[in-house]
Amino acid sequence: KGLLQVIQPTFDQYHVKGTPDKLTDPVANIVAACNYAADRYGSMDNVDSAY
Repeated sequence: KGLLQVIQPTFDQYHVKGTPDKLTDPVANIVAACNYAADRYGSMDNVDSAY
C-alpha cells in the first residue's frame, strides 16, 4: 500500500516516531520503506531497480 507498496507488518516494524502512524501517509510510507531497504539490503544503492 502507499507510494512504495509497503505491507502493514513492514510499516509497523520500520515506522519512525514523529511521522504519522498511517501506512498511506506519503512521508511515513517513504521513510519506513527506506528504513526497510537499508536494513534488508545494506543501503538504498543495493536495491534492484526497474532500470
